[in-house]
Amino acid sequence: MSEIRVIITGDGSHSLLNAELDETYHSRHGAVQESEYVFIEQGLRYWLERNKQSHLTILEVGLGTALNVWLTFRLPEVQALKLQYFAIEKFPLPQEVWQQLNYAKADRELFEKIHTVSWSGWQPITTDASIFKCEATLQDIQLPDLKFDLIYYDAFAPNKQPDMWTFAMLEKAVKNLQQGGVFVTYCAKGQLKRDLNTLGLEVQSIPGPPGKREMVRAIKK
Repeated sequence: MSEIRVIITGDGSHSLLNAELDETYHSRHGAVQESEYVFIEQGLRYWLERNKQSHLTILEVGLGTALNVWLTFRLPEVQALKLQYFAIEKFPLPQEVWQQLNYAKADRELFEKIHTVSWSGWQPITTDASIFKCEATLQDIQLPDLKFDLIYYDAFAPNKQPDMWTFAMLEKAVKNLQQGGVFVTYCAKGQLKRDLNTLGLEVQSIPGPPGKREMVRAIKK
């Protein structure tokens, strides 16, 4: 694993810097601020407002610090649902790194449980919520036979990790997305929008978090 260093972002929350890629795990303008806006507000809450189901199935490509997982699991509206969360991460963070992160001061137990449950099979986090942490790349795995309601696509940026943004990888990710399911990412590249449209998604370019003009949300037709 490349050298990883903890940094402070603009909203006071921690992120990580991958020295080999010279890329941060979150926006330098604010890690928590970015995740809450992109994945929770524009992804999760958007889906919740339009669906009255008793269950929710999420795919995350790029588990990273597990910030998105933590923000998702602690949302009161989600705690009333049966939640299955499938997360892919090739390079899990060592304990000495994730323990330094200053998230979850009010709910540290949940954050630590997400990190410490096994990287094998479905693991319960709460009575109605479970996570499957898959230590692999999207290229190498066979996704489970699940219909996903929501996809958090949180790989490193296309200029740093182009192999994660190819048509083939996007096709693999959205193949099991439910009709009406939501794909959300901080990225707003033109090629991404064209590829998602070709894959049968209705692409929405919406205002991005601080420091980014746009982000993408796409709905499976």
